[in-house]
Formats: sequence, C-alpha cells, structure tokens
Amino acid sequence: MDISTLIVLVVVVALVFYVIAIYNKLVALKNRYQNAFSQIEVQLKRRYDLIPNLVETAKAYMAHERETLEAVIAARNTALAGLKSAAANPGNAEAMQGLAGAEHMLTNALGRLNVVMEAYPDLKANQNMMQLTEELTSTENKVAFSRQAFNDAVTEYNVYRQSFPPVVFANLFGHSLDAKLLEFADSAEIQQAPKVSF
Repeated sequence: MDISTLIVLVVVVALVFYVIAIYNKLVALKNRYQNAFSQIEVQLKRRYDLIPNLVETAKAYMAHERETLEAVIAARNTALAGLKSAAANPGNAEAMQGLAGAEHMLTNALGRLNVVMEAYPDLKANQNMMQLTEELTSTENKVAFSRQAFNDAVTEYNVYRQSFPPVVFANLFGHSLDAKLLEFADSAEIQQAPKVSF
C-alpha cells in the first residue's frame, strides 16, 4: 500500500467519524429539548390538577358565577388536550402553537375568575383558597423556568442543525425541520405569572 492510498484511507475514515459525530450531536440536542419539554409537561399537569380544586373551593362561595367557573374548567380541559398533543411531538410547530393558544385561553379564564372573586371577601380569606393560590403561583413560576429551559434547548438544536456542515447531513439523518419554540401570544404574560390574589 502506497502513501497516497494510506492518506486517502485516513481522510475517508476521519470523514466517517466526523459525520458520525454530527449525527450523535443532532440526536443529543433533540433529546435535550424533548427532555426539557417533559419538564414543562410535569409543571403544566400540576397546574391543571390545581385548577379543579380552585374551582371547587370557589363554588361554595360563588353560587351565582357558574358561567365563569365553567369557562375556567373548559379552558383547563382545552389546555390539557393541547399539552397531550404537544407532548406527543415536542418542538412541532403546530403542536406548540396549539398549546400556546390553549394556555392563553386558560390564563384569560383565570384572570376573569380572579376579577369575579374580588367581590367575595370570605373566599379570599378561606385557608384552602390561600393555599391553592400559593401553589398555583409557585407552579406558574416553575412553568416559566421550564419553558425558558425548553426554548434554550430548542434554540441550541436549531442553531446546530442550521450550521455548516451539519445542515448538509441533517436531512439525511431525519432532522429536516427546525423545532418550534414555545411562545405565548402576549410577551407580558411570559414575564409575569397570572395574578391570582384572593
């Protein structure tokens, strides 16, 4: 075997290892953002589990506000369905937009409930309501942190997937689309947890 053949063989082996490294990094980055989404899922499920308890506690005091309470439960159920769809395919643009829209509706419904509850001072002083409010606020903060970690992981994946030379191989390895960030319609909502004061 002559020197030129040996050099070509070494170059080919180096290229193969480089392509394998690109594939492995794409897989690792995709797994990272999918894991980050699972953290959002945990927090959102906790939030969705708290809402029926909040509504049940409020029902005892707000007999004449049935429509508002039903709107909160309906928005919660829509958001839960959006979460299930997004969890099946984290990063999918349509799933992320559906979840963001459902979350926006839920935030609005909780805001309306908060406004209505202002008229019920006994409800605001209820120990269960105060505890639920504290848990809901804590969960909202955890959702915000988890969403930021997810968006950071998605951005890292997208930047790597779009850079050269990974962009040349990404389609071949099944990484043909960018992952979608989880963004809400109103950026002010992202920065602040819903104000639920009772």
